[in-house]
Amino acid sequence: MASKDRLNVFPSRMALTNMKARLKGAQKGHSLLKKKADALTLRFRAILKKIIETKMLMGDVMKEAAFSLAEAKFTTGDFNHIVLQNVNKAQIKVKNKKENVAGVSLPSFEHYQDGADSYELTGLSRGGQQIDKLKKNYARAIQLLVELASLQTCFVTLDEVIKITNRRVNAIEHVIIPRIEKTIAYITTELDEREREEFYRLKKIQEKKKKLKVAAAELQAKRKKDIGLEDQQAADLLADDHDEDLLFTD
Repeated sequence: MASKDRLNVFPSRMALTNMKARLKGAQKGHSLLKKKADALTLRFRAILKKIIETKMLMGDVMKEAAFSLAEAKFTTGDFNHIVLQNVNKAQIKVKNKKENVAGVSLPSFEHYQDGADSYELTGLSRGGQQIDKLKKNYARAIQLLVELASLQTCFVTLDEVIKITNRRVNAIEHVIIPRIEKTIAYITTELDEREREEFYRLKKIQEKKKKLKVAAAELQAKRKKDIGLEDQQAADLLADDHDEDLLFTD
């Protein structure tokens, strides 16, 4: 096993326990990141679908607003200079909010109307109906533009976050977890090898002790036999030294 395919650790029981804990943590992190990526992808697809629908609707609304402007100019005449001269502040404003989706903060834009209509009397003499229609059409167009800007901002943000999350998921799945598993396999192999070596060493020691015990028993038996022979020889010698009784006769 190549050392670059595993972590550089000393094979021990403690290292094996630590690697198993790291493997469990990596698997848990992979599961959570996978769920996060799935949730973000689901929201991403929903936003994409809504963007397409909003753009298609935007085309119709802008077309209708352009026709309304042409009709109002045809009926009322050129009133651009009147509007431009009387502009002092924006009537429709945008506020920013944050939305949390699976731990990701997504910006959301909302439009609101600040103040009354400054041009409610414009076209009162003639063409008032066309100008009112023009206002409503362009207000609808601005509303769609704000909604589209919010959707596209969320789309770009989610796209970047999904790419980062998928890279992390792939790194954990294809790099970190296999490396930890190979490290665990390496440590297990080394520990098994040590256990086999220890078992073989103990077996050899037992065989050596057994041989020494047998040799000691044989030596002791031999010594006992030699001592028995010496005792026997001593007894024979003592028996040979005994003189027979002499009988004297007249």
